[in-house]
Amino acid sequence: MTPDEYVEAVLDLVERIPEGRVMSYGAVADALAERSGRASARLVGAIMARHGGSVPWHRVVTAAGRLPPGHEREARARLRAEGTPLRPTGVDMAAAGWSPDEDR
Repeated sequence: MTPDEYVEAVLDLVERIPEGRVMSYGAVADALAERSGRASARLVGAIMARHGGSVPWHRVVTAAGRLPPGHEREARARLRAEGTPLRPTGVDMAAAGWSPDEDR
């Protein structure tokens, strides 16, 4: 998978995250690792920072549920509007975490 194809795969996966659910940067990387040969949460974060404006970027958070840095207020408002389970520090990952395997 080329770097451009990986960017597209990340954005396609983020587009599939249902309303009210989230994935961590690491979970996105892990979900694509087998077919991409890459497994870097930091790379997913960089892709989201550069190219994520056209997808539901607010549905990708840290493994601890912290919201995207610098965009916490807007992300929290979007997630709240979708009914995502929240905690004072971010997202309730146990309740809101999503895996693409759930689509199967």
